[in-house]
Amino acid sequence: MDRLRSPGGCPWDAEQTHESLLQYLVEECYELYQAIEDGDRVAVREELGDVLLQVLFHARIAAEGPDPFTIDDVAADLVAKLVGRHPHVFAPSGIDTAETVDTAVKQEHRWEELKRAEKQRGSSVDGVATAQPAVALAAKLASRTSRAGLPVDLLPSGSGIGEQLFALAARAKLSGIDPEAELRTTARRFEADVRAAETAARDAGLDPHSLDEQAWRRFWPR
Repeated sequence: MDRLRSPGGCPWDAEQTHESLLQYLVEECYELYQAIEDGDRVAVREELGDVLLQVLFHARIAAEGPDPFTIDDVAADLVAKLVGRHPHVFAPSGIDTAETVDTAVKQEHRWEELKRAEKQRGSSVDGVATAQPAVALAAKLASRTSRAGLPVDLLPSGSGIGEQLFALAARAKLSGIDPEAELRTTARRFEADVRAAETAARDAGLDPHSLDEQAWRRFWPR
């Protein structure tokens, strides 16, 4: 990456900024997500490399700007965070950490406590990434506020589509269901059904781009 960004390297790479790379960062993460969903290990390996490229790219840009930091600084901060959030794992031998974290649920609660202390959060919703997909955002907000003791009846409710969608996402999350994953599964299943119907229509000698309602119902797989 140093060579690509240096004189004599790649003109396109040299021109990129944090902002110009945002779309690629999101796209690469979604491509990795899809590879994992599809169970395609070859694609997972490739997409992990593409996500890693984004990390290296942004770190290299940061090293050139004001208040610079490098990929080594990023890695060092990550190591410090992992150690700080797992004191029961990384405490020196013979030192009692005065805590027992023996389940995933306990660990999640402990992480929230440590993150609040690290970042000095003044609100239970500080640190929630508002740029994430809306269903995931609603679920995260519901989860955070539930842990803070917010009564369920104070969550958004009403007759509007937005309120209904939020309420559905919140109800799923608080029941231990990931609404984003559930909606994606349903959407992917619908996509497969559409493709199957179009293939069946094509095999029957019809143009799948010109199907009427009756034809769609005839070839629909379920």
